[in-house]
Amino acid sequence: MHSDQPFSDTEIKYILDQPLGRLSTIGPDGTPQVRPVAFRFNTADGTIDIGGPRLGTTQKYRNVLADPRVAFIIDDVAPAEGSGAARPGQGRGVEIRGRAEALDDQERIARYYSEELIRIRPERIIAWNLSADQPKARGRDVG
Repeated sequence: MHSDQPFSDTEIKYILDQPLGRLSTIGPDGTPQVRPVAFRFNTADGTIDIGGPRLGTTQKYRNVLADPRVAFIIDDVAPAEGSGAARPGQGRGVEIRGRAEALDDQERIARYYSEELIRIRPERIIAWNLSADQPKARGRDVG
């Protein structure tokens, strides 16, 4: 892990291999709202950028504008081989808790996405079953 990078090398490798995550925001009535989303990992500053078609018109974007507290989970089930510490069929992943910014006029994550982004700045990271030296869930404050 680099001094300005909140993620370990193992976590970065795992995150870069995943196409989808789940974003949890706080809705207008105070209840959590969870949605699957596409994302881009910024290796330079250790943030997560979430995009989508017409993102600025979505409830998740409005939720972040009203309350920046979010959680983001990237997870999967370990394949038969080469899965680090996880046994085949066992879950593994990274949970990121932090503050999000709703940004506009940004570089598009994908060709058909709008120019709005939700950028997550991690405050706490919890990872599990990513490598042999991290077989159990372990969390740490980073922000």
